[in-house]
Amino acid sequence: MLPLGDSALLISFGEVIDDEVNARVHAVARAIEGEDFEWLVEVVPAYSSLAVIFDPLKATFEEVKRAVEPLLDVSAETFKGRKIEIPILYGGEYGPDIEFIAEYNGLSVDDVIEIHSGKTYRVHFLGFLPGFAYLSPVDERIATPRLERPRLKVPAGSVGIAGRQTGIYPIESPGGWRLIGRTPLKLFDPKRDPPTLLQPGDEVRFVPIDEEEFWEIHKAEWEG
Repeated sequence: MLPLGDSALLISFGEVIDDEVNARVHAVARAIEGEDFEWLVEVVPAYSSLAVIFDPLKATFEEVKRAVEPLLDVSAETFKGRKIEIPILYGGEYGPDIEFIAEYNGLSVDDVIEIHSGKTYRVHFLGFLPGFAYLSPVDERIATPRLERPRLKVPAGSVGIAGRQTGIYPIESPGGWRLIGRTPLKLFDPKRDPPTLLQPGDEVRFVPIDEEEFWEIHKAEWEG
């Protein structure tokens, strides 16, 4: 555990993107939140680390460290998420980089779709944008570097790959991930409780759909 500025403590569990490590990160985060420490401001989980933000007027770094240390051995099994299917229309205008990814890795487009949709992903954490879910690593066979020059506008629901990361843009924004498809689901809705469809720990499966199905679901989600 190391200081992170004058009002935060950083707990590192390694430098890997791994489902079991991430489950431990969130299990420890929940354990800390469950103690109702008066000095606790917020816990911020990432892939393999956890920042504990505290009020320096109520506790010192050493006091926070001593309070948190006994909670580090909590079992990762205490943190379980939901199983969620995400419909996705691969390729074409919805996934303009899928052909590049296929060519870069010596695969066909169908191979990329089969590999990407053939795995269950874990939501490791939310960041970058409201509801942007950083998921488990993709199969190394479809890992591809991000764009050299980010797009100024990426449509909401776009699914991308950057290195071995994969994620979904919940709202329209700039972005540099390679786009392989798009989901018609509304991933972020400020009127919903919670506003983000996906939460850390959720298990995600991508389900390929055709264009007709895409627009049927899109209409129900965005106009219903």
